[in-house]
Amino acid sequence: MKHSKIDHSIFWPAIILTVVITITLSIFQSSAEPILTSILNDLTFRLDWVFELLTIGLFILLIWLIFGRFGKVRMGDADDRPEFSRFSWGGMLFCASMGTSIMFWSIVEPLYYYTGPPFGIEGETEEAAEWSVAYGLFHWGISAWALYALPAVVIAYSFFVRKDPSLKISAACRGILGNKADGWLGKVIDILVIWSMIGGLSTSLGLGVPMVSNVMADLLEIEPTLPLNIIIIVIWTIIFSASAYMGLYKGIRKLSDWNIYLAIMIALFVLITGPTLFILTYFTDSLGLMMNNFLRMSLYTDSINEGGFPQAWTVFYWAWFAATAPFIGLFIARISKGRTMREMITNILLWGSLGSYLYFAVFGGYAIDLELSSKGALSSVLAESEPQVIVEVLHSMPLSTLVMIFFMVLGFIFLATSLDSATYIIAGIATTDIQAGEEPARWHRLLWGIVLSALAISLTIVGGLDVVQTSSVLVSVPVLIMYILLAASLIRWLHESERTVKD
Repeated sequence: MKHSKIDHSIFWPAIILTVVITITLSIFQSSAEPILTSILNDLTFRLDWVFELLTIGLFILLIWLIFGRFGKVRMGDADDRPEFSRFSWGGMLFCASMGTSIMFWSIVEPLYYYTGPPFGIEGETEEAAEWSVAYGLFHWGISAWALYALPAVVIAYSFFVRKDPSLKISAACRGILGNKADGWLGKVIDILVIWSMIGGLSTSLGLGVPMVSNVMADLLEIEPTLPLNIIIIVIWTIIFSASAYMGLYKGIRKLSDWNIYLAIMIALFVLITGPTLFILTYFTDSLGLMMNNFLRMSLYTDSINEGGFPQAWTVFYWAWFAATAPFIGLFIARISKGRTMREMITNILLWGSLGSYLYFAVFGGYAIDLELSSKGALSSVLAESEPQVIVEVLHSMPLSTLVMIFFMVLGFIFLATSLDSATYIIAGIATTDIQAGEEPARWHRLLWGIVLSALAISLTIVGGLDVVQTSSVLVSVPVLIMYILLAASLIRWLHESERTVKD
């Protein structure tokens, strides 16, 4: 396997900027946190309509691409075929995107909606319970994956069809930016993408480390402590660094395959041994409720009552997903050679949504059933500790010790599949040109793994993961402009290609 050289104009600024910002936010955490939180609140309340219209607009654009005349465009030459099976491809795109977030939020999020529902509904009522999983299906369904799908399609078109050797967001904006994509503006875009990835990974670590730590501590009958958190991060580092070092074909693909197998196994176990009929009927009702109210939920701003639900949840999610979408798009694009545009978009939307639906249906349904039958036991725990809710839910299952061990192992692998994809893509962004059959250098991938691990341990010690996460979500504001550039570039390229064929 051939390897390309690093792009010093991106590599060094990205390393320096990441370290400087992280250290600064950690040192001045107490003063930075309220400022960043205030900015984030202003963003979600003032730009709520922008994020919601953008998300629904992207979905409409993708539907047009699926059913329009450009749907047959192949990502590559006419005789190119997919490098990966549909299962491996779907597994990699889902694992890179979700990480431990889906394990955590599929249990915790429905409980939040039950106690603080939308539309002015009274909390902890039957009506609130009806919306609890429905809103989870909405937030982690097609709309979220539409935010990931567009960058993936544009980058894949740039890389495989137009043969641009740069696996970067700036290159995918070349249709509008022209030569400026190779100048300072392009560099700024790519460095912003790297920072948004760092923040996205901080989110995964901020959720995953306490979750696994609490489960492990319960199994070992000890208290979750800082040294235990650091040990967990070190184990994760070994797993994802080894996977990224082995590369896309031997490491990342195989780890993602195992991730999907284990994820499906534990979901089926809970479905079969839990309240099966309730889970199935509750999911069916929740799916119908979500589909029937899809437009209402997509454009809900609560402008009259100003309860803050759509800003705290929907708009925040769209901003978070938008901030991390360039990274996810880069990775999905890299593994999508040989697939048609129609196949690529359809499978991203369906694979991603079905995976999310499975976890919210099973684990969300199980948690709500437990909450209703135990008369508020989980919601009282939720008020004290989110990770402890996970432990309480797992404790209630048959063969709870084995389930907790299995869940903990899955947590390690789920986050590792996000991190190995991230180190691979960060190395790709900071590489000059990547030709067919080439990968970023192994030492380059390993270096970013070490950097991410060092930052994670440092932030865990000083408690700065939340601040970094908040700062990264603010990157979603320039990403809004990036979406427009990406969409306009793709449309221009498609029409130019069509004219060329006719001539």
